[in-house]
Amino acid sequence: MKKGIIALSPLVVFALLYLVTSLVAGDFYKMPITVAFMVASGYAVIISGGLPLNRRIEIFSRGAATGQMLLMIWIFILAGAFANSAKQMGSIDAAVNLALTVLPGNMLLAGLFLAACFVSISVGTSVGTIVALTPIAVGIAQQTGVALPLMAAVVVGGSFFGDNLSFISDTTIVATSTQGCKLSDKFRVNAFIVFPVALITFVAYLFWGADVHSPQHIAPVAFFKVVPYLVVLITALFGMNVMAVLSLGIILTGIIGLIDGSFTFLDWCLSMGEGIKGMGELIIVTMMAGGLLEIIKHNGGIDYIIHQLTSHVNSKRGAEGSIAVLVSLVNLCTANNTVAILTVGGIAKQIGDRFGVDNRKCASILDTCSCCMQGIIPYGAQLLMAAGLAQLSPVNIIPYLIYPFILGLATVASIVFRYPKRYS
Repeated sequence: MKKGIIALSPLVVFALLYLVTSLVAGDFYKMPITVAFMVASGYAVIISGGLPLNRRIEIFSRGAATGQMLLMIWIFILAGAFANSAKQMGSIDAAVNLALTVLPGNMLLAGLFLAACFVSISVGTSVGTIVALTPIAVGIAQQTGVALPLMAAVVVGGSFFGDNLSFISDTTIVATSTQGCKLSDKFRVNAFIVFPVALITFVAYLFWGADVHSPQHIAPVAFFKVVPYLVVLITALFGMNVMAVLSLGIILTGIIGLIDGSFTFLDWCLSMGEGIKGMGELIIVTMMAGGLLEIIKHNGGIDYIIHQLTSHVNSKRGAEGSIAVLVSLVNLCTANNTVAILTVGGIAKQIGDRFGVDNRKCASILDTCSCCMQGIIPYGAQLLMAAGLAQLSPVNIIPYLIYPFILGLATVASIVFRYPKRYS
């Protein structure tokens, strides 16, 4: 028990240093998140006794440089290059003006949430949705005076709607494969939980955005400058790899900008360079978080969580609750919802079979809880990406995350009240 608590203590060090210090200072910009992760990472390396220092550093480095981690970093780099070059070329301004022209002011929040839901369920990835829509959300916030963290939260919330429900989402595929059920069956269970949450969130944004007004004078829409965003969205909807989508967007931005005279070739290169540079902190945090969580896993932190939760289950409702808490805590430690489901999927199947939990309900709980947790942790890829593109602290976005929090409450309610009955 003592070993397990010590293994998890680096997360406590991070939380105390970053969150508590920021709350005391009253400003989340006072304590850089990179410093908090650096201290927590150093502490994690120090407490990993019984191993030579070189071996401890090797374990940390292995977690910081996994294939999945490096793929995410490549996406960050391409997203930074695309977002800034599109901004310099005028693509974001054109897309914002189009949104302001099409949607009345009081529908902007709800409309953006609906767009994020549609894109994410079509693409099957929250990160791809955030990359595509956050720059537009930032532009709308600047034009209308809506709080920037709120606009970023609208996109993040909508992005997890599809991450949780889409047939091509990796979380859906992993959850159903580990529990041995069909994608369509898990979708039906999820629909009973998720669609009411999305409707409540949509209505909330209608009320929240009721006093939002479009600017008096909206500039004419330069439709040809919207092309890079339209191509990015359409190719993503057709299932193209997110790196290929972003690369295509960068190339189109350059071609249109050069033809239009928005920038020279060197200006285009400089804008891409500035965009990549702006992602520097995000990349550093991602790597340090990966290394920190790998050491926690190596020291038995995740095994400790699993053992503690599974040793007190004695009913069907308790089994569902333990699966929900299990995947949530492991997601907290891995900062990756797909990895969390993969880690506990086999154990969740054993718990479900032992206590008669419907495997379709079990798959739904795994996916929904992991997406909920992933949507609110400040060091998850989604919040880091949204914060990086909006130039905010990820913690500033969290209070506005209506959808993930309501989704978590709805999932708890589905366990407590055995809902939906057909699958419980």
